[in-house]
Amino acid sequence: MNIQATYDYIVVGAGSAGCVIANRLTEDPNSSVLLIETGGSDKSIFIQMPTALSIPMNTKKYAWQFESQPEPYLNDRKMHCPRGKVLGGSSSINGMVYVRGHAKDFDEWQQSGATDWDYSHCLPYFKKAESWAFKANDYRAKEGPLGVNNGNQMQNPLYQAFIDAGTDAGYLATDDYNGEQQEGFGPMHMTVNNGRRASTANAYLRPAMQRPNLTVITHAVAHKVLLKDKTAVGLRFAHKNDIHEIKVNKEVILSAGSIGSPHLLQLSGIGSKAVLDKAGIECLHELNGVGENLQDHLEFYFQFKCTQPITLNGELDWWSKLKIGVRWILNKDGLGSTNHFESCGFIRSKAGIEWPDLQYHFLPAAMRYDGKEAFAGHGFQVHIGHNKPKSRGSVKIVSAQPDVAPQISFNYLQHQDDIQGFRDCVRLTREIINQPALDAYRGEEIQPGMHIDSDTEIDSFVRESVESAYHPSCSCKMGTDELSVVDPQTKVHGIQGLRVVDSSIFPTIPNGNLNGPTIMLAERAADLIKGHYLPPETVKVTGDTQWQVQQRANKPKR
Repeated sequence: MNIQATYDYIVVGAGSAGCVIANRLTEDPNSSVLLIETGGSDKSIFIQMPTALSIPMNTKKYAWQFESQPEPYLNDRKMHCPRGKVLGGSSSINGMVYVRGHAKDFDEWQQSGATDWDYSHCLPYFKKAESWAFKANDYRAKEGPLGVNNGNQMQNPLYQAFIDAGTDAGYLATDDYNGEQQEGFGPMHMTVNNGRRASTANAYLRPAMQRPNLTVITHAVAHKVLLKDKTAVGLRFAHKNDIHEIKVNKEVILSAGSIGSPHLLQLSGIGSKAVLDKAGIECLHELNGVGENLQDHLEFYFQFKCTQPITLNGELDWWSKLKIGVRWILNKDGLGSTNHFESCGFIRSKAGIEWPDLQYHFLPAAMRYDGKEAFAGHGFQVHIGHNKPKSRGSVKIVSAQPDVAPQISFNYLQHQDDIQGFRDCVRLTREIINQPALDAYRGEEIQPGMHIDSDTEIDSFVRESVESAYHPSCSCKMGTDELSVVDPQTKVHGIQGLRVVDSSIFPTIPNGNLNGPTIMLAERAADLIKGHYLPPETVKVTGDTQWQVQQRANKPKR
């Protein structure tokens, strides 16, 4: 491979954002782009087949297997934090759930100092990215690279029963939570295209790799951004036992994710002087917000026995898995072509909250995250989390050696409102599952178990059982306050020629999965870099009009 001495742009990280940036910048044949990625090929069947999603996430070859520090509010548990280390990054190892977030999440960004990142400015870029499987409208589009659909169209009756249980409990129904109305229960969307995972490697990078002005280097480890007089002038990285220092004409763009990007800034001497001094790194540019403001979603799952033999627990033996795999290889359809999260819900935990802060993923199976069955027999589960946490954590470098992982502390459940949010999760979910719509299917509650009822019992269960939803974000926040790292143009404060473009620059975490918003952010950042923008679009956004005085729209049936 010929590596040039100089490129117009160097992009670090071929993940959810980096693949988008590389594609859009190389649309200009006069712009040369170098994209480097620590991982390798994404062509494994376990990445491409949607139903195999638990495998790459838990494989060292495809994911950084980070762990948090002992979390003081979770009984000192070390929490698993996998991040993509492969072409496509975390979009190649994630659960493929496509959620944009609520419109108010992006208005919140603007209010926090991220000028022109409100919903009206973001919506055109959600649409630009998307190839929606159904009818286009003011909210959805069909011409983008990213395939989005509903998997197998909720063929299992449990999917619709869950939606109906939500409306039985008095909540709204929604045909499209990524459209006019997020609040309510309805079909769930996934980034799957023609039965194959629609990662950013498949949707964006692979087409761009046909262009002569894009160079992609895999198995490369970024060491530091090269600085001269507060200007980024290149990148040092290791590849095949050699150290390269590549110069840049225009910009270095960090898209290494919410753990990797703050860590690389710190390796480059950009960050808190106290943190850098402790790690033995010279502070070249003091920026105290680097690695701060870290946020994530937690979730646990309710599990129930199912009284009818219709769940995926009947498909977990080796013979059934073989048949599913062979069918997928031959036809790219069937149970291999879905992530199995085909219905969902978004609700508010209490009156006075304007937009949803709780999210449901429904699964017609009872199993663990590693794909193993939770118990013998048929069951189903619903993943539930409090999605607007107030707890904040950090990413801090501990060594000048690039291969030494940073210290990750989330401080999960540090804030009392987050603790209360999970109490609400238990009580509201139990009420939903016990509605008439699920009477024909619902058996014994396996987890948490009906004996878990008081605040003390719920708190203890949550501390012991809650897991990360794998949405670390916000560790290089965008804005203008003292903890912001990049400005609303995604440029690092005080450094010329350096940007961060990935989920680390979210000011606050949206109510939903993060792959969709990260792709949107990269689409808009690419236009900011190129100097032209899509005009904002104002559309109607609805929900429960009586949100100030009621927690749900209607009286529950039971």
